[in-house]
Amino acid sequence: MKTVKVVALLTAVLVAAFMSSASVTNASPSHANLTWTGYNMCLSCHTDKANEVMASTHYTWEGPALYMVNGAPLQGKLKTSVNSYCGNIIGNWGCSLCHVGLGKRPDDATLTTQQHLENIDCLICHQKDYKRKKDAVTGLMVPDTANMTITMDQAVQTVHKPVRANCTQCHAKGGGGDNYKRGDIAVAHANTSDKNFDVHMATTGKNFTCQTCHKVQQHKIAGRGSDLRQTDLDVKVTCSTSTCHSSKSTTTGHSTTAIGRHVARVACQVCHIKTYARNAADTAATEATEIRRDWSHPEWHTANNRWEPTVTMANNLKPVYKFWNGTSWGYSIKDPAAIDPATGRYPTSRPIGDINGTGSKLFPFKYKTTYRPYATNLGILIPINTKVYFGTAGSVATGVDDSITSSLTLMGYSATEPYVWVEDDTYQLITHEVMDDSQVLSCTNCHVSATATQMNLKSLGYTTKKPTSDLCNDCHSLKSYDGSYSRFTSIHDKHVRDKRYDCSKCHNFSRPERGLRL
Repeated sequence: MKTVKVVALLTAVLVAAFMSSASVTNASPSHANLTWTGYNMCLSCHTDKANEVMASTHYTWEGPALYMVNGAPLQGKLKTSVNSYCGNIIGNWGCSLCHVGLGKRPDDATLTTQQHLENIDCLICHQKDYKRKKDAVTGLMVPDTANMTITMDQAVQTVHKPVRANCTQCHAKGGGGDNYKRGDIAVAHANTSDKNFDVHMATTGKNFTCQTCHKVQQHKIAGRGSDLRQTDLDVKVTCSTSTCHSSKSTTTGHSTTAIGRHVARVACQVCHIKTYARNAADTAATEATEIRRDWSHPEWHTANNRWEPTVTMANNLKPVYKFWNGTSWGYSIKDPAAIDPATGRYPTSRPIGDINGTGSKLFPFKYKTTYRPYATNLGILIPINTKVYFGTAGSVATGVDDSITSSLTLMGYSATEPYVWVEDDTYQLITHEVMDDSQVLSCTNCHVSATATQMNLKSLGYTTKKPTSDLCNDCHSLKSYDGSYSRFTSIHDKHVRDKRYDCSKCHNFSRPERGLRL
């Protein structure tokens, strides 16, 4: 009898365990049977996922500043960071169409955890055909069915993992328009077939999703440009992942020996992205990017029905090259501002690294400037209140001034603080728009030749300690040199490969690894 009871008890436990597992697995009905009942319907089955999103920087808009060399431990666009585009969202939380929430601030302490969960819009990332707009009365997001090709019932019935179109609807339009901000992320990336525009994302190329490179764990996403303050998922995004180009980061990964000598100090993007902000061959739109923004001269933007700063756009830009070790400096609101003597402008973001720095590699960057207000007595850059600017900048004589004084007040300063107009600038990592390998840079694009127009190696620190005519005499008489690239490489190789000289023997920098020909 006792044995029977034990067996019965074990059976009951196993059945209960099975039923419990089955109930979790089948907690939600098939999406195909769903009808739209509102944004909160996702929570009935996916509360755990909503909690993950709530902890991600796509919701918080700030996070641990693990790779920033200055500023607070937590940084982000929600409060601290100032950039060379709209500056900061001070006074204009309404300019948050790309936040994954439904309109309430992620730092609103009056909201309960449940209310924050209910503020999450799952469809913005999980339905490519979903559109939304702000309700004119509540200021909260609502479905924009008039501009959708499917119904909301169909939207929830066909949810999917994020595709490029989901990511580009926000990341391609930052700063005011298509490709304005990044320079290498455009709406065209969603569906272009032009692999010379981007060999990784083109449908005729690798047709990668964004997640192919930007790994995702619990809704936290890996990857950061040099100007991104917070770290969401601390997993490096590199070309030499185990699934892609693992051999290319080695000295023997390329068929040309000279290329192998570069991989330790030159990022793949330098050679494989000759220009950026190129036009995709199969789009009617231009993929130009913003290179200058002038807040002192508003102009009416018909499509957006508001006043906006004067913006200068450009295509087919050659990157600016700088050494980067993966850390960054960024300007935060109320920080003392100082001119960078190298550019003569006030910096908002800088990649950190140098020619002798440990872990530094040469990377390509977009360089961009802004004409913006600077408080002379306070010694700080003033982020403009864009809500005021968009509404009044050109309609009344004091419109621009109102947008500035409003920001000063919101920062806790007097509205009468004097200000002048100054130039600021920023560097932003270029890492998309990798071209087909037939378009890669050649050696003579950068080295000792009349065609070496891609970069100025001397400005990057590749200089000799003194003129060659005198330098060579330290060891022997000056050898003949006809100015050709082949003659240069043979002379250079003899010293680096055969003599095994460290670079500092002749140059104003040290490279003890030797064998690196630049």
